[in-house]
Amino acid sequence: MSEDPVTAQRLRQGLPVFVALASILLVVATLAALYLGREILVPVTLAILLSFVLVPAVRVLRRLRVPRAPAVLLVVVIVFGALFGIGSLIASEASQLASDLPRYTQVMRTKIKDLRGATAGTGTLSRIVDMVQDLSATLQPPPAAEVRGEPGSRTHPLTVELTPARASVVDTLQTFAGPILHPLATTGLILIFTIFILLQREDLRNRAIRLAGGSGDLRRTTAAIDDATSRLSRFFLAQLALNIAFGLVIGFGLWMIGVPSPTLFGVLAAILRFVPYIGAAISALLPLILAAAVDPGWGMVIATAVLFLVVEPICGHVVEPLLYGHSTGLSPVAVILAATIWTFLWGPIGLVLATPLTVCLVVLGRHVERLWYLDVLLGDQPALSPPEIFYQRMLAGDPVEAIDQGWQFLKERALVTYYDEVALAGLLLAQEDLSRGTLDRERQAEVGAAIRTVVDRLGTAPMTRRSRRGSGRGPDTETAAALAAIGPDRQVAGIVLEREDLAPNWRSETPVLCVSSRGPFDEAATLMLSQILARHGLASQILSMAAIRAGERPDNPEGLALICFSYLEPVSLSQIRFTVRQARAAVPGVRILVGFWRERDPATLERLRRATSADFLVTSLNEALSAVLGACQESAPTRLVPAPVTARSGSAQPAVA
Repeated sequence: MSEDPVTAQRLRQGLPVFVALASILLVVATLAALYLGREILVPVTLAILLSFVLVPAVRVLRRLRVPRAPAVLLVVVIVFGALFGIGSLIASEASQLASDLPRYTQVMRTKIKDLRGATAGTGTLSRIVDMVQDLSATLQPPPAAEVRGEPGSRTHPLTVELTPARASVVDTLQTFAGPILHPLATTGLILIFTIFILLQREDLRNRAIRLAGGSGDLRRTTAAIDDATSRLSRFFLAQLALNIAFGLVIGFGLWMIGVPSPTLFGVLAAILRFVPYIGAAISALLPLILAAAVDPGWGMVIATAVLFLVVEPICGHVVEPLLYGHSTGLSPVAVILAATIWTFLWGPIGLVLATPLTVCLVVLGRHVERLWYLDVLLGDQPALSPPEIFYQRMLAGDPVEAIDQGWQFLKERALVTYYDEVALAGLLLAQEDLSRGTLDRERQAEVGAAIRTVVDRLGTAPMTRRSRRGSGRGPDTETAAALAAIGPDRQVAGIVLEREDLAPNWRSETPVLCVSSRGPFDEAATLMLSQILARHGLASQILSMAAIRAGERPDNPEGLALICFSYLEPVSLSQIRFTVRQARAAVPGVRILVGFWRERDPATLERLRRATSADFLVTSLNEALSAVLGACQESAPTRLVPAPVTARSGSAQPAVA
């Protein structure tokens, strides 16, 4: 950094541009390396992915006391032998199908003629029929022309054949052996790489740990690498087993229907199912066309379509969640983008490998700190935490979306849990921005109004959660991530009291007074507290500190048993102490609860408890609810009864909120 302040300032201003340009150059260089080095990178990548699948089999043989080298060689030989057998079968079936195709053209012509008559007025369908007709004409060899006249005449010209010079032996070998040697060479590279990866797995793992920065925290990095390897191995093995089963079912079904070459289409279905979303549709296209060409009617086509429409949803929505969850861990946009990029770089093999490769990148992003951006860009987990999502929607002025997510959340958790872990935490983020001066007064009022809209709407939710059985619709990705991060409800969330369960001095119409400090954010937090207490059997009234200073007084102050003060922003201890003393003087015998919603340090809380002389000092709505429910029953018996299906406002029954 230059010592000249002007130069230093210009360098700081231009640093983001330099970083962006460097990132773009890095991406371009990486893509260029992947494209230019595909002849080597494709076999290496296939070997790495294949090693993930073969590791469990090698481990089984190792447990049986088989030495490492023989175990690896045995597994590799069996797998590659099976692959060669499948390849030979595909070649044989494809050759047989190609020789039989001209026999089906007459049936196809008849159906095309019928379709042309039925779609005469439909432009799109007519174009499709024309395309199929052109394909049929291509497959059908042209008829031999009738020859009339003497050879050499105008109607029967002589045929002149030009014979090229005799090719050399090298050219002949290149012409005939080239298409055969290239796949064999690629297969040989995959075989060699797979063997060495399985033999040197521990050494490669150690090098990966070193590259990931494991020298500083060896335990954590080792655990991350082992977890990533185990997850990828289970995922690839489960996906391979599922796709093989899918291909077997499709092949058997096509054989039962009578479609020619069912083995070929079964193998293609298993391979193409590695391609997400469109793989199954592509694998169904050729059998449908062939069924239409073979069967004079439409029964075979309908049966083939039904086969794919039944088997694919069962595999995708029933079997897949049982094997490796509802998702691969990739966002839908990432799946489509990855398929496009890898197909451009590596061709059809890239299309098949797009999902496994992208899954590897996401796993690396989740376990390697330096690659965290990969998980953000490609993963299906929300990029923001639930409180950040809540606050962002308040900033965007979109409380409706937050309300929808809140309703989904309340199907699984209590309202007090949602307020504590999402809404109140989002309020703390807003308060931090306010403290830094990044929110002006107008923006502050808009965010506060949006939050109050959410709280008012969610406050009407019933105390009992609706069962999702048979609904067929689970929570979205953001809600599911929030539920997983938050955990279960606390026990206090299921307690609702009736009036006779309360101590005598708590049986007034509004035994609780909730006082907000200042600002719309404090008002929103106070509204949450008042709403939660009312849902659990304690009605309350709300006043702001400004209203009290202006001379406004609560209704029926003699019936107050508890005064709750809410603080989001930092205030002086002397001010809080003075406020507590004034409250005790105004309402003798009243209990005081102070909520410091942003404080988490135990030492600081203990110091605040001694300084404020409050009866209860809490940092969350769950703590406040627990303290209040305990205090209001000190001289009254506790009676818990099951809650009804619906709960009216102000009613008090124990329920699972």
